[in-house]
Amino acid sequence: MIVDSLKLPKDIMLGASIVTMTGRTEAWVENYKGIIEYSTEMILLQGKNCQICFSGKRLSIDYYTNEDMKISGCIECVRYI
Repeated sequence: MIVDSLKLPKDIMLGASIVTMTGRTEAWVENYKGIIEYSTEMILLQGKNCQICFSGKRLSIDYYTNEDMKISGCIECVRYI
């Protein structure tokens, strides 16, 4: 309620992960905690409150820092676990 009443960005205040998709070929993920599993068919990330699973074909992590990453390939499904 405090975040809403002060009109602060929820992602920053709550540590929520942000996933931005560009079609089916690129995804940018912000505010993730770590990489749990990584293969060409699945990338599993740990967020603050959940895990984010990307599945598809020819997946790769093109870029990553402690705060954000870029995933590319043929993304078929994004699940929050």
